[in-house]
Amino acid sequence: MTDKNNYFIKISKYKVNPDTNVSLKDFETDYDGKNLNKDLAAEYLEETKEKMAIIQDELYAYNKYSVLIVFQAMDAAGKDSAVKHVLSGLNPAGVKVHSFKAPSANELERNYFWRHSIVLPQRGEIGIFNRSHYENVLVTKVHPEFLLKENLHDIKSLDDVTDKFWEKRYRQINDYERILFENGTLILKFFLHLSSKEQKKRFEERIENPKKNWKFSPADIEERKFWKDYQKAYEDALSKTSTEYAPWFIVPADTKWFTRLAISTIIINYMDMLKMSYPKVSEEILKKLNELKKQL
Repeated sequence: MTDKNNYFIKISKYKVNPDTNVSLKDFETDYDGKNLNKDLAAEYLEETKEKMAIIQDELYAYNKYSVLIVFQAMDAAGKDSAVKHVLSGLNPAGVKVHSFKAPSANELERNYFWRHSIVLPQRGEIGIFNRSHYENVLVTKVHPEFLLKENLHDIKSLDDVTDKFWEKRYRQINDYERILFENGTLILKFFLHLSSKEQKKRFEERIENPKKNWKFSPADIEERKFWKDYQKAYEDALSKTSTEYAPWFIVPADTKWFTRLAISTIIINYMDMLKMSYPKVSEEILKKLNELKKQL
């Protein structure tokens, strides 16, 4: 793969550095460049798919690391399509995608990491979380009444949901991700940054297009009323939980072709940093293989 796409995708522009006080107004929701268009992006995306397939094969053979990719976003930001297009070139046997909806009664009887922990990728695998443990500092922060369903020992009423409570959850998330990282999991977290205007447009398309009607729910309109609250919840989460071992990337989501290219470029760059290689075969085994080859 050439370095062309790295020229257009400046990863540092989208990475949230640790201890940054994030204001989403400072990040674009659309691609603002002039040297990249949809056709060129499609060409580069095919190149990144080929490169990612090679790295995935190395990941599986090396068998010392796993990769966890987290997608979070407002409704209609394109999480499903990002997963579909960016990872379409991978071997499905080594990729597991998990979409998390509202927790079940069974899941609510356990700590909020449990349902995510049981589906973490094994060594050699890539795991995709479409929504994640971050819902517990996003949806629950906008709707703190949901916390009462978790039967928490320190939350008897909404009066107990204080800033101190949220600080504790951010710390727990950082500790959880540090444990994963220190045990060989590369963690990359993507917030697909969608504008309110573009979300409205996509909701309208879902209503008007018979092939997309099924994606629309009246609840989407209700949640849209909390747009500012969600933006603030995301700003807090991004500020408190972007670390060197589990960084957040705020990727423009108004233009899907750019979103896909940016995500794939970031994934490839970080997987390359793992410095993986195929296991070396001993001289003894090589000798036996050559002997077997003569018998073919």
